[in-house]
Amino acid sequence: MSDELLVDADGPVLRVTFNRPAQRNAMSWTMYDGLVAAIDRAESDPGIRVVVLRGAGTEAFVAGTDIAQFTEFTSGEDGVAYERRMEAVFGRLEACTVPTVAAISGYCVGAGLAIAAACDLRVATTTARFGVPVARTLGNCLAMNTASMLVFHLGPSRAKDVLLRARMLTAEQGHDAGFVHELCGLDELDAVVASVTDRLVAHAPLTMWASKEAIRRLRLAGMPDGDDLVRTVFGSDDFHRGVRAFISKTPHTWTGS
Repeated sequence: MSDELLVDADGPVLRVTFNRPAQRNAMSWTMYDGLVAAIDRAESDPGIRVVVLRGAGTEAFVAGTDIAQFTEFTSGEDGVAYERRMEAVFGRLEACTVPTVAAISGYCVGAGLAIAAACDLRVATTTARFGVPVARTLGNCLAMNTASMLVFHLGPSRAKDVLLRARMLTAEQGHDAGFVHELCGLDELDAVVASVTDRLVAHAPLTMWASKEAIRRLRLAGMPDGDDLVRTVFGSDDFHRGVRAFISKTPHTWTGS
């Protein structure tokens, strides 16, 4: 593992920390690869009964993919390849055979929201903020799998509101929607997460695996293809200009082309 992703076994709990606090824990390719390796480790060690994911510091859980990496994209096919890579990462996390818990404070945005959604349970502080503001920031879009997770957890109406208005949900709104299972103060996060993991460790592993796997299969049943959507949006001038404007912090006007 790199210093950007810290993985530590604490008895039956494997703790994974996204460790780029100065970048609000934005995900690099190395961090995505490390997350998959951490899940592999959890499943290969019979002593691990729960995985906990959290961001370093208090400002963010994960504030999306590191935008600088999008400057490498030249066509819509790059977007398709990226989203397939993301689907593999999120899918690996969602299919983990042991329960997974996201411990969230601060921004949980874009790919960070997808990572949290792929976890089984979510504990959040009152500072948490949830959203996918790409309609006003980059001009890209969600892959079908990620959109499915958002709709599955928030419902179609709230998902449209989040995506079309680039709206950020508060911690309380996330809790009211059922996305956040436990809501707590910032100084209570460790204790609440420990309470959740202690309970999970005490439960029947195969029962929990079968339960989470059944729900995962229900979500994926009949998943349509969406590569055409991704190819069109990631191949657009709007996206490429949007990335440059975001990085340079300059104004950008969307043209729909």
